[in-house]
Amino acid sequence: MRIAYICMDPGIPVFGSKGSSVHVQEMIRALRRQKVEIRLITANAGGNDLSNRQNLVVHQLSAAPNSDPGARERAALAANSNVHEYLRRTGPYDFIYERFALWSFAGMEHARAAGIPGILEVNAPLIEEQARHRVLVHKALAERAARRSFRAASSILAVSAEVADWVSVYPEAAGRIHVISNGVDTERFHPDVPPAVDRKPDSFTIGFVGTLKPWHDLDTLVDAFQQLHDRYSDVRLLIVGDGPRRKHLKDTLAARHLLKSAQLIGAVNPSEVPAWLTSMDAALALYPDLDHFYFSPLKVYEYLAAGLPVVATNIGKLGGVITHGENGFLCPPGDTAAVVSALETLRKDRDLRERMGKSARALVSKAHTWDAVAKRVLELAAPNESSHGIAAEGAGC
Repeated sequence: MRIAYICMDPGIPVFGSKGSSVHVQEMIRALRRQKVEIRLITANAGGNDLSNRQNLVVHQLSAAPNSDPGARERAALAANSNVHEYLRRTGPYDFIYERFALWSFAGMEHARAAGIPGILEVNAPLIEEQARHRVLVHKALAERAARRSFRAASSILAVSAEVADWVSVYPEAAGRIHVISNGVDTERFHPDVPPAVDRKPDSFTIGFVGTLKPWHDLDTLVDAFQQLHDRYSDVRLLIVGDGPRRKHLKDTLAARHLLKSAQLIGAVNPSEVPAWLTSMDAALALYPDLDHFYFSPLKVYEYLAAGLPVVATNIGKLGGVITHGENGFLCPPGDTAAVVSALETLRKDRDLRERMGKSARALVSKAHTWDAVAKRVLELAAPNESSHGIAAEGAGC
């Protein structure tokens, strides 16, 4: 089977270390394990670690101009003709798989014209996200591009029910939306990976992996760490990742005289993440009380696969993955006392940590692997696959 995998979001360096980059890399690996030959088309290959490229045939389009946002958006729209021409020259393909991006519709329209499946993966309400957090000059054109892509796709994969709700607002998407959450490679992420740093038997390390963005509740994390550290000097904090909130985080830790008990590792190559996870005793996934929490955080599946108990905010899809008291603890948004209590319980009870870790790994091994996601994609690409309305993951349609 031969497919084109399209990622035309210039903000995603496909072979980089961002969560979105890892998502693309993992999906490609999983599809290739299913004997799928892939040709990658992207606006930003990115990344310095050649091992991430997996010997793929990669076609990178010219970068859009950086100066003027409006000009950049129009250049991204114009790139559709290049994508279409490339697909025409390099085809035929058995199906087209695309990660939904603002301005991109050529892949799905090419699939429809060629009479092959076009599978569109939607990870976020990008139009609203772009308008709220960045700059969106031509919103009407972005809406039109999304409608063209939704109309042409034979199947639309949403990573959460909240993302599916956003897509379903568009009548062009009706009847072809499937909710399939993210996954993890349980071969790469497991409890037996040697840790990146020596672990002291008399210490308790809590950790976070991810880009340091405003929607991660780092203030509650630091408050909880401080309270716990005030009670138990053996508690350590490990932060793996970089981002716009790094300076604020470091300044806050310094102001509270906590830097000596914390390690801020910065961004690491995806291949290094498993070893940093096994350097922790418990992992954190905290979020503020967001109105529209649509995430399906990769980090949570990776924590669980590494056999870590997870302390998470009870918001959105997290309550469907973390079972309170079984593989972690769920806390109300911004409730520092609840986070401290959960971590204190885990610190005091090594046996509980081990039981929760085993339960965590069992859950993702059974229900949340990239291989399972890839197999579902191939089912949707099969000629006899049919769908009606929004289907929950695993339910088929």
